[in-house]
Amino acid sequence: MKNKIDVFLPFNGFEHTRKSVAELAKDELVNNIFLITTDGKLNGIDKCTTLFSDSFTSSETINLIAQNSQSEFTLILTKDDFLELGQHALLRFCNVAKNTAAGLVYSNYYEVKGEKRNSIPVIDYQFGSLRDDFNFGHLLFYKTDALKDAVSKSSENYKFAGFYNLRLKVSQNNELVRVPEFLYKTIELEPIDSSSQHFAYVDPKNRNVQIEMEKAVTEHLKDIDAYLPPNFKEVEFENYNFKTAASVVIPVFNRANTIGDAVESVIKQKADFDYNLIVVDNHSTDGTTEKLQEFAEKYPNVIHIIPERTDLGIGGCWNIAIDDERCGEFALQLDSDDIYADETTVQKIVDKFKEEKCAMVIGSYQITNFDLQEIPPGLIDHKEWTPENGRNNALRINGLGAPRAFYTPVLREIKVPNVSYGEDYAVGLEISRNYQIGRIYNSIYMCRRWDGNSDALLDVEKANAHNVYKDRVRTFELIARKRMQK
Repeated sequence: MKNKIDVFLPFNGFEHTRKSVAELAKDELVNNIFLITTDGKLNGIDKCTTLFSDSFTSSETINLIAQNSQSEFTLILTKDDFLELGQHALLRFCNVAKNTAAGLVYSNYYEVKGEKRNSIPVIDYQFGSLRDDFNFGHLLFYKTDALKDAVSKSSENYKFAGFYNLRLKVSQNNELVRVPEFLYKTIELEPIDSSSQHFAYVDPKNRNVQIEMEKAVTEHLKDIDAYLPPNFKEVEFENYNFKTAASVVIPVFNRANTIGDAVESVIKQKADFDYNLIVVDNHSTDGTTEKLQEFAEKYPNVIHIIPERTDLGIGGCWNIAIDDERCGEFALQLDSDDIYADETTVQKIVDKFKEEKCAMVIGSYQITNFDLQEIPPGLIDHKEWTPENGRNNALRINGLGAPRAFYTPVLREIKVPNVSYGEDYAVGLEISRNYQIGRIYNSIYMCRRWDGNSDALLDVEKANAHNVYKDRVRTFELIARKRMQK
């Protein structure tokens, strides 16, 4: 087996690219090596062909790859780092691709930062793995025929969504297969600040990227008969006999240092209707329970519930609250370590329900530290959500925003998955299948980041578990939406 692979690398003139090329060229499976650059003044590398593109992530780059790849397989390095292949790595890619007839093969990898080598296991691709930040690693091993076919079916000219659109198109007729082995390592030039990357997908600076990604996923949903046009059921309010107009729901476990702030931000609310606070205390052991008992004794609209069950996640605690006869017509979310921005939040959310006759409302929030000082990227308003296409674009992004609020009869019918991550996303997707989701784009919520709660600090295994769950939820939703079209 010789000369089976054409290789494409980003090229910015760094010396390490020459080392990567030498590493690849010594493998007899490699046929041609192409360097893709946006700088026409750079000198190339011997025995490599240099291709020029306006942007490495663009449709122009993907078209150049399709035009120039003549071998059975196409290998793309997606990041300009030094690449070292594992033992017989390219042969392993080839064999898996041949044995499975996969359109794309990818693998686990090592990432070297300074003196530290990190193991990066990636996850299996699912039907619902539509998020544009799905981690395939740095090496994409395409079957060339599948790549060319996908390009022939792509009509949009993307500057940022070229690779995203490519894998969506390839996935329509081909399997995307993960090799659960560490087949290569990349050596990073500069460390990345994980805290700045955590909310990168909603960074206002990336607005143009968001628009392109949405266009790509919308086209994909239309191709696979899972797109939903903007036709919604309207909610008819006051068809149920609720004793209270609204309830703020706080599930909590061991948040003695923050629960007081959360409760007080609810007590301070001013509204032209009755509301209460339902705190579901999931058997706290750090003094949280005692603090909540004091609040419940002092304020008649503070309801403190300790469930009988001991197997509840955050979603299960939500179900306890919404099934309680004291729950209001609207159920509003507040996390136990966050606070409402001011005393008008509850009023604004309920007003939005009635204004748009929707079954769910999502607000906007400010990212702060524990002392309420703003930290990057600041306001998270999810303006990529539009009334016309929000429920389709929701299948691409990894979260719908906060705070979330629900029309209680609809939530009682659906119920919340009894998990502690992604439960709100699962419910939001299911609601959006039939109902409009109202949006509030100014900040009504303060989301505090601190050592005890930051998702940016998750290890890779836990982050993978979270992503697998959300991809599975998206898979369920895609299947349901395809069935609706029939």
